[in-house]
Amino acid sequence: MLISENVLLKPYNTFGITATARYFSTFANQQELESLLADARVTGQPRMILGGGSNILLTKNYDGAMLKNEIKGITVVAEDNDYVYVKAGAGENWHGFVQYCIGQNLAGLENLSLIPGNVGASPMQNIGAYGVEIKDCFHELEAFHLHEKTIVKFNNSDCKFGYRESVFKHEYKNQFAIISVTYKLSKQPHFNTSYGAIEAELEHMGVKELSIRAISDAVINIRSSKLPNPAEIGNAGSFFKNPSIDGAAYRRLKETFPNVVAYPLPDDHFKLAAGWLIEQCGWKGYRQGDAGVHAKQSLVLVNYGGATGSEIYHLSQQVVDSVHEKFGVTLEREVNII
Repeated sequence: MLISENVLLKPYNTFGITATARYFSTFANQQELESLLADARVTGQPRMILGGGSNILLTKNYDGAMLKNEIKGITVVAEDNDYVYVKAGAGENWHGFVQYCIGQNLAGLENLSLIPGNVGASPMQNIGAYGVEIKDCFHELEAFHLHEKTIVKFNNSDCKFGYRESVFKHEYKNQFAIISVTYKLSKQPHFNTSYGAIEAELEHMGVKELSIRAISDAVINIRSSKLPNPAEIGNAGSFFKNPSIDGAAYRRLKETFPNVVAYPLPDDHFKLAAGWLIEQCGWKGYRQGDAGVHAKQSLVLVNYGGATGSEIYHLSQQVVDSVHEKFGVTLEREVNII
């Protein structure tokens, strides 16, 4: 296996941060991963499994072994009257996989079109958009335990999915490399168009007959109009999570800020729109050197070219502090800080 030293990571993170890894390699199957883990340059080193690099912020050089997951392949593994079970390698591009499923007329993932990254990250983050989350159509995954060198299967409940959360971000962090993910996709679609601007975009598109392709196209149009393309401006999508507060705290907040944007949750809780909170603090379009807050979407921090990861992190802390000072609400970062 080829293991390179002092590799520039700028091509491997969508923020476009200039940082290096002491050791870097790729693997295309489980056997190659096992060989890498047995190599003296990897054994005993800090190590990180890298996917599409679309949800990380590199704040310093990585003094360890960074191993990029490039496991590919899409196969149908089972089928019944209502569902088709599709297994995808963790290194498959997420949007490409979604488009493949739509091309096969398999429903469930269309609202998640154009989310950057790879398949392996989808259950780690429980990625979601426009009223749909991965947990809604996740069946199981196979993961390689980096220490015990065994394959472990995780079903939906095993993953302990939450809002942009899973067991892989907490108790099993850095312990597994996801090999494949299997999704349970519907033969008969159940259209989800009530969230955000999807209905308005479908009308603007002149769609007369609803389909999963039409919903996907609408989502692509909306995301393209609101979110910066990482190929043009470095970013990792939404940098912050939408915070949840209990009903009493929400009602107190609404007394002071009647226009606060919030969505009801079960058990008298409310999810606040983090983008609204940030915008009210005056951050939208703010730029500090080459680190900034996007002019169209306050949830997105951007690298205009030469920002360091630590500069972007510092800006994010300024945002967190100002939102807490104004609203008494603490924002949590969605992006993984390295």
